[in-house]
Amino acid sequence: MSNEDGTSNAEIARAVGVCTESVRRWRRVWEEAGASALRRRAATDRPPKLDDAQVETVRAALEQGAQAHGFEADLWTLERVGAVVERATAVSLSRASVWRLLTGRLGWSLQRPERRAVERDESEIARWVAQEWPRIKRGR
Repeated sequence: MSNEDGTSNAEIARAVGVCTESVRRWRRVWEEAGASALRRRAATDRPPKLDDAQVETVRAALEQGAQAHGFEADLWTLERVGAVVERATAVSLSRASVWRLLTGRLGWSLQRPERRAVERDESEIARWVAQEWPRIKRGR
């Protein structure tokens, strides 16, 4: 089957990166109900467990930092955030739901701390790179 311009479903599928059956299905929907039927619809999942007021309560609690909630290091993990959510709202969330809360509703992003030795001496590193490394490199 070809379009009005002679483009086949297979050519469209290759260009868009989908299977030919998807193009056939889209064409059928378009022919039966028009372009508006192809528009994305809102998700029909069940409503979130936390309402907007509870999300703001969680945001305020998280902004206090992890140590304010009794954790040794001031780093957030999904488990720690889940524990704070449960304490603040009495709602238990899965790890996936905690992730969606953080990235979707709160707008937070994944950040990992740099791992550096406490004993790291920047001036000694600079000296080694400037003096020792060229000496070692010449020895090759």
